Amino acid sequence: MKLEVKRIHSYYGKSHVLEGVSLDVEPGELVTLLGRNGAGKTTTLRSIAGIVRPAEGSIRFNGEELVGREVFEIARKGISLVPEHRGIFGLLSVEENLAIAVRSSSRWSLSDVYDMFPRLHERRKNGGNALSGGEQQMLAIARALVNDPKLLLLDEPTEGLAPVIVDEIVRILERIRAAGVSVLLVEQNLAVCERLADRHYVIEQGQIVYTGSGEQFRAEQAIKDRYLAV
Repeated sequence: MKLEVKRIHSYYGKSHVLEGVSLDVEPGELVTLLGRNGAGKTTTLRSIAGIVRPAEGSIRFNGEELVGREVFEIARKGISLVPEHRGIFGLLSVEENLAIAVRSSSRWSLSDVYDMFPRLHERRKNGGNALSGGEQQMLAIARALVNDPKLLLLDEPTEGLAPVIVDEIVRILERIRAAGVSVLLVEQNLAVCERLADRHYVIEQGQIVYTGSGEQFRAEQAIKDRYLAV
């Protein structure tokens, strides 16, 4: 299922955040959306998920227009957002967090995600608040998977995590892509992005300023220095 975002303009109040953003994610692709803080990356994901409603432009998934649809309707189409704050229920156990998200038709059962995330199986009776940051991130991704996504929107999944946990998240994302799930990834860790992505977009001040394949982007030091260097 293909995602097609065409010239969307999104606002927070009177603040014009996205100024004609266009991007595509082909079926089975892992695509990154890169940029500095405040460039519009999270707003792009939130616009696709329906949390922010674009004032102009089109977002089509599998040929169906999403702009104007409610968040729950977009989720039913198979689009799952894993937000930066992870959004898990701290008072529920790991298993309860997963159980409330399971879709009966999902290709990913509880046993599947426990196989993918053995750490979650070990801690399945623990409350969400008792998990480390890395474990919470794993739970957030696992919860999205049991809801059977066709497109996974990931916002900074490795932020603040230890290198050993980052490696585990990368391994999981490789497995998700191998299963044919499309991924749009917002991520600051360029090493992770270059290892995983089929294509890259760079956004600056609400506009896409670069797009290229994984191979092309690896050679684009000038683009990295101009738009991504701190």
